Amino acid sequence: MKITSWNVNGIRAVHRKGLFVPMLEQVRPDVLLLQETKSEESQLPDDLKTARGYTSYFNSSKTRKGYSGVAIYTKQAPKKVTYDMGVPVCDQEGRGITAFFEHLTVCNIYFPNGGGGPERLQYKLEFYDAFLEYVAALEKKNPVVWGGDINTAHHAIDLARPKENEKNTGFLPEERAWRDEVAANGWVDTFRHFHPNKKDAYTYWDMKTRARERNVGWRIDYLFASPALLPKLQNATIHHETLGSDHCPISVDVQM
Repeated sequence: MKITSWNVNGIRAVHRKGLFVPMLEQVRPDVLLLQETKSEESQLPDDLKTARGYTSYFNSSKTRKGYSGVAIYTKQAPKKVTYDMGVPVCDQEGRGITAFFEHLTVCNIYFPNGGGGPERLQYKLEFYDAFLEYVAALEKKNPVVWGGDINTAHHAIDLARPKENEKNTGFLPEERAWRDEVAANGWVDTFRHFHPNKKDAYTYWDMKTRARERNVGWRIDYLFASPALLPKLQNATIHHETLGSDHCPISVDVQM
């Protein structure tokens, strides 16, 4: 099973550019996790909702139209799909969706970025903690792959300019401390599992400064796996050549 995650920065925009279906043909995911869809399901054309025979599921923001939003596209129909963590303050912005398969649970999450003032940073940290509790409960029933746009780089190797960003959201000590907690809880950063020392491997680039052309980026998109899945992990990839967003897709292959 190839699980792919991509922050599309507007699914309708990617579709209008004619870049969504080519990504499916190139990467060929079995399960596709999308973040920042910026749309409601009713706004999407039928050919986007059923692209290449995938079944799709969407969760959009309850507070602001055209904001946040996540989706799962899957070739294999899940047994169940849920849309909330059960924490009201965290379930209003359309940031999560979970698919339950026979022997695996896949959780797609779009974490807040923490910008916009201390209140949003506090919200991000509270969201982080609530999510770890949620996914720990999921793991008691089945192995889990979870990920998406985490909006925090973990180590200096995960961004092009760590020194310049030590006081910026996305690389603050308290945000990185949560990533330490993720690791301490046993969750496997699948990309680093296969590429522990790979430099210049990023998933996000600022569009305003044309940072992608210079590869001045951040690795803030992750796919994590339960420790029980370690023997089944086969490969993890950053699809840096895929265009259409300020992020690129990432994938992990899991033997099922």
